[in-house]
Amino acid sequence: MAEEKILIIDDDKDFLAQLKEIIEMSGYTPMVLDDSTNALKFAKKMEPDVILLDLRMDNLDGYEVAEHLQHFPETAKIPIIAMTGYYDEEKHNRLMKASNIQVCLEKPFNPLDVIAQIENVLSNAING
Repeated sequence: MAEEKILIIDDDKDFLAQLKEIIEMSGYTPMVLDDSTNALKFAKKMEPDVILLDLRMDNLDGYEVAEHLQHFPETAKIPIIAMTGYYDEEKHNRLMKASNIQVCLEKPFNPLDVIAQIENVLSNAING
């Protein structure tokens, strides 16, 4: 497996540290960001293969971050996996389509689920 870079954006530092460890143990290169206001600049610079994005954060929420990412050629095609503890199916379905979010994982989730979703979106990006 190549060293795919996974950018994790979440303002919960404890969750961020746990998820970083899971991603690393699965053979990926995790990059973490605990502030959504720098997400666009960081994503442009680091060119991740997948973004794990918390939907409920201070400053910019995950939907706003995903929408901003769509407006730039260097970030528009990066697959986004959303994460949230506050799931509203109707709202999420509408906003996910508008913001290019591929999948939404409901917190707390099994670590194997996040790895499976990463592998799925990477496979779709390669075959897609």
